[in-house]
Amino acid sequence: MGCSRNPASPPGEPAPAPSTAETPSAKTEAPPAADKDKSVIAIDGSSTVFPITEAVAEEFQKANSARVTIGVSGTGGGFKKFCAGEIAIAGASRPIKPTEEQACAASRIEFIELPVAYDGLAVITNPKNTWAKSLTVAELKKLWEPEAQGKITKWSQIRSGFPDKEIHLFGPGVDSGTYDYFTKAVVGEEHKSRGDYTSSEDDNVLVQGVSRDVGGLGFFGLAYYEENKDKLTLVGVDDGKAENGNGPILPSAQTVRDGTYQPLSRPVFIYVSKAAAARPDVKAFVDFYLLKGEELVKDARYVPLPTKAYELAHKRFSNNTVGSVFSGGSQVGVTVEALLARE
Repeated sequence: MGCSRNPASPPGEPAPAPSTAETPSAKTEAPPAADKDKSVIAIDGSSTVFPITEAVAEEFQKANSARVTIGVSGTGGGFKKFCAGEIAIAGASRPIKPTEEQACAASRIEFIELPVAYDGLAVITNPKNTWAKSLTVAELKKLWEPEAQGKITKWSQIRSGFPDKEIHLFGPGVDSGTYDYFTKAVVGEEHKSRGDYTSSEDDNVLVQGVSRDVGGLGFFGLAYYEENKDKLTLVGVDDGKAENGNGPILPSAQTVRDGTYQPLSRPVFIYVSKAAAARPDVKAFVDFYLLKGEELVKDARYVPLPTKAYELAHKRFSNNTVGSVFSGGSQVGVTVEALLARE
């Protein structure tokens, strides 16, 4: 196919060296290093966005000579490379942060922000867990807030009637946009949580951890649950707000799209370097991404944006509109169409 992934390593193991045959060499100033080889479109970032970009890249390369390489260093890791001019496109499962905008500005990297899909964050347990069919946002906060570290260690501490069994937590690493969004939505402050949990940028590591641990609980993008539903149990989330639906709501394409699965529904993005967008191969790839996105997002088991949102995003790209309409980091309950329509 010509599309490659550089997977994250399990916790405690060194990251594998990138394949020089598949990954363009790094560069520390604009324009992106991918410009050294006009046939390579270098992408890195979110593991959540990876399956969508991979699906787009595979279809795109069937009729185009450009080669697409895709790394998976997490949203934060992707932005570090993007703002250093090392890649043309960054995948992100949250909006760019002000500190990252400043880093891009310091390197004279202008970016075009493009939402490409909706995603729900799935809270999952081991199939042998027969008690935690649902959790409230308050219970999730009690479990994940920094003050819980070393103190909240058993299920019985979360809710009366839960068994006196140890809880073992699994979640994305701190460079992950999924981690940022979850902490904002559940704890109330981005990048703030207990630290005594098993973390990985590779969602497959999290799947394996929870599926092998009766006391395990974790979270990651809904698409990864869909791929592994035979190994995991989905937990309903109750935000306590009747306007979003009464009682616990399970994430699904429908509940993510209609906004009833709150507060763990969110848009995901690609960020395109304006300099790279001037290249015909990158322009053709992003045009293809937005024009075919609705269909390919479904194939990747994510939730497509409304057709109008793709039209607005494509207009934004065609006009080379730089900057972020989602400024300020993760935003809970944001409406993509409303923000894009402001322009």
